[in-house]
Amino acid sequence: MTEYDPLSAEVLDDPGPAHARLLAECPVHRFEGFEPPFYTLSRYEDVAWALKDTTTFSSRYGQGPRFTEERGMKSDPPMHTFFRRLVSKAFTPRAVAAMEPRIDGIVTDLIDAFVDRGEGDLHHELAYPLPTIVIAEMLGVPAEDRDRFKAWSDAWVTAMGSTTPELWADEIAEMRGYIHEHVAERQRRDAAGLALPDDLVSALVVAEEDGERLDAEGIVNVVRQLLVGGNETTTSLLTNALLRLTEQPGLLDRIREDPALAEVAVEESLRFDAPVLGLFRTTTCPVERHGVVIPEGEKVMLLYSAANRDPAVFEDPDVFSLDRAAHEVRRHLAFGFGIHVCLGAGLARLEGRIVLQQVARRLRDLEITAPPQRIEPFMLWGKATLPARWTPPS
Repeated sequence: MTEYDPLSAEVLDDPGPAHARLLAECPVHRFEGFEPPFYTLSRYEDVAWALKDTTTFSSRYGQGPRFTEERGMKSDPPMHTFFRRLVSKAFTPRAVAAMEPRIDGIVTDLIDAFVDRGEGDLHHELAYPLPTIVIAEMLGVPAEDRDRFKAWSDAWVTAMGSTTPELWADEIAEMRGYIHEHVAERQRRDAAGLALPDDLVSALVVAEEDGERLDAEGIVNVVRQLLVGGNETTTSLLTNALLRLTEQPGLLDRIREDPALAEVAVEESLRFDAPVLGLFRTTTCPVERHGVVIPEGEKVMLLYSAANRDPAVFEDPDVFSLDRAAHEVRRHLAFGFGIHVCLGAGLARLEGRIVLQQVARRLRDLEITAPPQRIEPFMLWGKATLPARWTPPS
């Protein structure tokens, strides 16, 4: 069995070499160093197959490494279908396109605040606040509470992949209590016939499907999933992309000269540095793959990041390139696949494109000045810091 420890310092620092070994030598791996132990599928064909087969690879017990009773959009059909249908209207291509002027304005304001300094941390001043502001506005979170929401979101994600999740129990309880309070207030207003704010939480409160409405707990679960899904992962997309674009001289110049290349850069970043390294499913029956039988009831990590660098699918997979063949550009699995494909993919792509276009235009001679720190959860891949300098505008 190929040695592979996703919790080791070596793999946390750079998972690429270890994932390459899995692809070449051990496409079905069992890791005993977590409780419960889990299997890992790494090849593109296997990961896509598992994502499509939701009957065999179930989300019922959570998409993290532990067994949890999942509700909301991360559950199996028909519950998944019900919740996703209620929320999907906010993320249609038309709805996302309508948000472009607002997102462009937020990015402009954020960069205005630091561009004249010629140096700063692009995580703290751009990549972190942008998606936090966007998803908070969609949910109707007051501006003064955004930092709290971000901290709670980070705590939830960190706890999901931690060996000591109890350390974040207080933050998670605070988050649930806060959401419950706001949902209950909207429900009281609705029952009294009063107008509700025009936001996604209000839409969930009044939404009906075949005469059925969500209860408070169901809304809390959906809001929590939207908050987490639209927050840390988009921040990681932005930091990952900016880091890679500064590693090769001339890439940001190309985007400045041809802004359409920002869309290619976003897709290549998602492929090369998947913000979610992988999510988990639970087997509902024994499954055989590559001569290995995965028993029923086992946690299986579907390793998007390895699948995105599978040489059977991508040419020169370990090269970050803005010249990737058109048929490969969006073939990555960074947003998942099938019924659980990320609902906010279009929004993340829009935020990424706008940031890269503005950075390429406004932060001339951009360079990273120190090695960035990695975010903590082993399932995720992004930077917690991104110190940089650039030539201030004259």
